[in-house]
Amino acid sequence: MQDNKRGNFGSKLGIILATAGSAVGLGNIWRFPYMTGANGGAAFLLVYLLCVLMLGIPGMVAEFVVGRSSGTNAARAYEKLAGKTPWRIIGYLGVLTSMIILGFYAVIAGWCLQYLLASLIGHLQGDAAYVVEYFNTFAANPWKPALWAVAFVGITHFVVARGVRNGIEKASKMLMPTLFILLLVLIVASCLLPGAGKGITFLFKPDFSKVSSHMMLEALGQAFFSLSLGTACLCTYASYFTRQTRLVSSAVQIALLDTVIAILAGLMIFPAAFSVGVNPDSGPSLIFITLPNVFHDAFVSVPAVGYVISILFYALLALAALTSTISMHEIGTAFFHEELKISRNAGAWVVTSVCSVIAVLCSLSNGVLSDMTIMGKPLLDFCDSLTAQVLLPLGSLLTCLFVGWYIPRKVVHEQLTNWGTLRGTFFGVFLFFVRFVCPLCILAIFLHQFQVI
Repeated sequence: MQDNKRGNFGSKLGIILATAGSAVGLGNIWRFPYMTGANGGAAFLLVYLLCVLMLGIPGMVAEFVVGRSSGTNAARAYEKLAGKTPWRIIGYLGVLTSMIILGFYAVIAGWCLQYLLASLIGHLQGDAAYVVEYFNTFAANPWKPALWAVAFVGITHFVVARGVRNGIEKASKMLMPTLFILLLVLIVASCLLPGAGKGITFLFKPDFSKVSSHMMLEALGQAFFSLSLGTACLCTYASYFTRQTRLVSSAVQIALLDTVIAILAGLMIFPAAFSVGVNPDSGPSLIFITLPNVFHDAFVSVPAVGYVISILFYALLALAALTSTISMHEIGTAFFHEELKISRNAGAWVVTSVCSVIAVLCSLSNGVLSDMTIMGKPLLDFCDSLTAQVLLPLGSLLTCLFVGWYIPRKVVHEQLTNWGTLRGTFFGVFLFFVRFVCPLCILAIFLHQFQVI
């Protein structure tokens, strides 16, 4: 049963926006467009949508079941259902993963703040060589990136420390609509450029000759990471759901909103990129090196418009990053608050302190600590690889097996039907997917990460 003394979301809209905000982030605005660009455009999009249905929605519901049935932080949630069995480590794994992600993600988010400031003061106006040099100089600076990273963790702390309803829910109701409006403005500006139609065609007219086993596995991976599966975030947020929250319909709505944002991001980037003859498949350098050049070249005849577009774009990125870091911070905050029996604010400070240290070290790994590597990788890259290639797939795989095979069917049925008040039409389908389809998909992603398949 849910502990009524805990905070919870105050409205269905708050649930959808906050949980969708945990998924909507740089993965939508940056990773989805470059993955789509590198894998054939519209064909990749169609396969991605299928993967969201096969893996995303069942995986989300599985974490919702654990969270709401336990009504507590992620670590204790799994322990309450698993007892002293090894399954209980899943929750602790999620807390650890979320803090590592928040630490290195804050570095990238801090870069977005620096680029927002640089756009405001006109420092991003220059040729391609200048933009490359600007990024390399900034990333190697001994203190600027670290300062921005800690500042971003601090902004996240301010929201989370205020609580679930007064902090996370209120912020989500402001951030998500603002993000959507900024995205629409940028889409209009992008689609009005000469030659923008080529980018729109690339996004929506499929070329099925591009479909391959490699592309299908890439789409599976994108669906997995875009929806925040395996971070314990969905489990933590579900612990604040009310008894009336419909888990399946909420998962469908969140997945739909997340996917719409990703498609809109493609509609923002592809027309502008194709307008100046750039194919946006340049990976991590896309948002900090390629796109400043795109903005400069696309609006070279009207530099004032390019100036405004650059500001709006990096504001959009910063907001998208914040919606994700809030959810990552909340996982650890709930854990320390409840397990150490300290105030919520004190729990938030523990997370902020630990993640700030990780952020500073990851930031410095691009500069003065570049010689300090783990398995041949700078700390920032190592943390990214560790979480994306190992911890997230492992956490999600174990959750699906736990919900599908260990938790009593009665508990799962109660959660999906809101204790018998809803029809359990898709209960059998859900069990089949979470027992067989999702584990096989996640295993395929896991092996693909290491180029086994």
